[in-house]
Amino acid sequence: MNYRRASEILPEELLKEVQKFAEGEIIYIPKSKERKKWGENSGARSFYQKRNDEIREKYLLKVPIQRIADEYYLSEDMIRKILFR
Repeated sequence: MNYRRASEILPEELLKEVQKFAEGEIIYIPKSKERKKWGENSGARSFYQKRNDEIREKYLLKVPIQRIADEYYLSEDMIRKILFR
């Protein structure tokens, strides 16, 4: 995190208003963007979505749950959670 002097960033009028509430204090101003969901930055979210879609597709093609579990190295219970959620 980089610190910058408020006087370098804020207009003088706004700086005076902020000083009324936090003069001499260090404050954090968060980004206005919404946070990304889990796994969006790393690609994990899309990886698991694709994997789960493949699992559902195989189940629709009548592949037994045990075989799907073995193929994806998951328990049968986990496969059921993916299928029936």
